[in-house]
Amino acid sequence: MRPVLSLLGVLLTGLVGPLVAADRPPNIIFVLADDLGWTDLACFGSKYYETPNIDRLAAQGMRLTNHHHCQNCAPTRSALLSGQYGARTGTYTVGSIDRFSWQTRPLRPVDNVTNLSLNRDTFANQLKAAGYATAMFGKWHLGSAPDYHPSKRGFDEAIESNGQHFDFKTDPKTKYPKGQYLADFLTDKAVDFIQRNQAKPFLLYLPHFGVHSPFQAKSELVAKFKGKPGVGGHNNPTYAAMLASVDESVGRLMAKLEELKLADNTVLIFASDNGGVGGYGRPDGLIREPGMKPKAGGDEDGDGITDNTPLRSGKGSLYEGGVRVPFIVRWPGKVAAGSALGTPTVHVDLFPTLLELSGAAKPRQTLDGESLLPLMLGKSSTLKRDAIFQHFPGYLGAGNGLWRTTPVSLVQMGDWKLMEYLEDGRLELYNLMDDLGETKNLATTNPDKAKELHERLIAWRKETKATMPTPNKVEAAAPAPATKKAGKGKAKRTTEAEATGAK
Repeated sequence: MRPVLSLLGVLLTGLVGPLVAADRPPNIIFVLADDLGWTDLACFGSKYYETPNIDRLAAQGMRLTNHHHCQNCAPTRSALLSGQYGARTGTYTVGSIDRFSWQTRPLRPVDNVTNLSLNRDTFANQLKAAGYATAMFGKWHLGSAPDYHPSKRGFDEAIESNGQHFDFKTDPKTKYPKGQYLADFLTDKAVDFIQRNQAKPFLLYLPHFGVHSPFQAKSELVAKFKGKPGVGGHNNPTYAAMLASVDESVGRLMAKLEELKLADNTVLIFASDNGGVGGYGRPDGLIREPGMKPKAGGDEDGDGITDNTPLRSGKGSLYEGGVRVPFIVRWPGKVAAGSALGTPTVHVDLFPTLLELSGAAKPRQTLDGESLLPLMLGKSSTLKRDAIFQHFPGYLGAGNGLWRTTPVSLVQMGDWKLMEYLEDGRLELYNLMDDLGETKNLATTNPDKAKELHERLIAWRKETKATMPTPNKVEAAAPAPATKKAGKGKAKRTTEAEATGAK
């Protein structure tokens, strides 16, 4: 009887093992880089930056090559955490509308909501309620008052830090070795969280401050890139070293998952919050005051720290260089290794994707996105919706009479993208399949397509109750206020009650 019982034990073990694994939802890790451009990863085309760990992640998973976030930090984070477009949350940019001198422009921007409304559930709220251990380490940017801290928004553990890569401050105050680099500190906390929570499902949100300015990096990594020939607009050793630290972080997470034998049941996602800081020196890289011509050698502000070619412009713009970002997902045995998909996807898709992965309940607010799980699992190459959207009713300056963007809304339907500039109603229509660099405005030559997309955009703004900028009485004799740099000055707060569309 022993051989029979032994065989039966083996069979039962083989059956029970997968059933136990199937009963446990996957762990989820979401790593978000800051200001990392679409082509800044080697697996997305860079010939200068070195990202071996992120490249390995892509080789073991799927790249979404047509993924979009907002033009700068806070609105992307608001959309990711709430699952709602800025038209509903009221978070369109960073800080107050007075950060840039809009007073001489034709429109008054919509006041910006700087705190993610407390009547919005975050994806962390929902996964925590479903039994997940939850943690966030890094840049929050959705409210600094105690009630808005991530530890009050669904994260069991939360340490907030951004602004400096060395000698950084944390909230809550946390000790760390003198001279430690922020990316390493955050990764230490992330790896420790995984170690302590390996026995149950966990959600880890790791929003790095790298590669955001100030441009500071570990000296040994800077030295590695000094003397290396640049390729195109990728040529800065310090920026390359900052990116290498983010890549090291991803490598450490992957190693810890392998060590604990958690890799096969962990969905690991990597993305950036907006496009790279660069691409502004092209004649069409910035918006100019009427009659202003680009300088022969590029603008005084230069091309930034990196380059988004073949995409147009960069961070702060709603051209592709500002909003198209890398997105990589790995789930061994579920997501096809080495795969890539060009279906248009957007930030608000993350929330419903995490709900479907975890089995968590829907939040109280309307979700604007669609789960990407069918794409990830190879069950479909398309989604049910027909379009993705952006709405930016404000101004983002670049200095010297230049603007990264003026008020604009956009819709993308398949390969077609239409932008409506709200100051004068100008329409720009591009076919991204034929013209990824957005060099040929087809609004005049293809008026039927422009009308179709414009009507869809207007309907979406009506549906979401998107607030529009209002006419501004320009005082020609009055001097415009001095431009404020990012992060400086006091930001005017807009109460959460002013945000629209909770439902």
